[in-house]
Amino acid sequence: MFQEVKALINKEVKLEWRQKYALNGMLLYIVSTVYICYLSFKLKTNELKPITWNTLFWIILLFTAVNSIAKSFQQEKHGRLLYYYTLASPEGIILSKIIYNSLLMLVLSLAGFGFYAIVMGNPVGDISLYLGSIILGAVGFSSTLTMIAGIASKADNSSTLMAILSFPVIIPILLLLLKVSKNALDGLDRGSSADEVFTLLAIDLIVVVLSVILFPYLWKS
Repeated sequence: MFQEVKALINKEVKLEWRQKYALNGMLLYIVSTVYICYLSFKLKTNELKPITWNTLFWIILLFTAVNSIAKSFQQEKHGRLLYYYTLASPEGIILSKIIYNSLLMLVLSLAGFGFYAIVMGNPVGDISLYLGSIILGAVGFSSTLTMIAGIASKADNSSTLMAILSFPVIIPILLLLLKVSKNALDGLDRGSSADEVFTLLAIDLIVVVLSVILFPYLWKS
């Protein structure tokens, strides 16, 4: 299983490297969105409240995750999926995509945070906790949206279906992330965020386990 997942991740990396416009496009999306926020808020009022700063950042990351992970299964042609079916197990397929999308989202999130902090200022009191929330958010968004992208790929209008299916699942994760990042923003004691952090870890683990259990049935169809 480990060698299988490793080979599939290597395949995803090579495909992404050949199609550099996809990664570059997402980085351009983050940069342009942050710059628009700067023109709309920081430049006009010369002051941005920390709560607004935090909310804007997570909205940017959420839309970045949806746009970058939606293509997980959409770019796979029917013939290629049939070829994968003969070579790899469904557990290996879904795990490799979750791991790859998590790594991709981590790169985009950290790069986005760096640029966002430079342009919009950095009012974070506990930077370590805030970076931890970004990591949890990247893994949570990636694992959830990857499974939903697999479900939506079976429909004709997969982009619309993915948006509809992901909304009720992503909202609880987003609310927890907003609370943890707000505590980090205010520099509160880390113990005050322990419950939310453990809940996020549990959600990420549950989503991965459910994906491994349920994806084989979807894959066979």
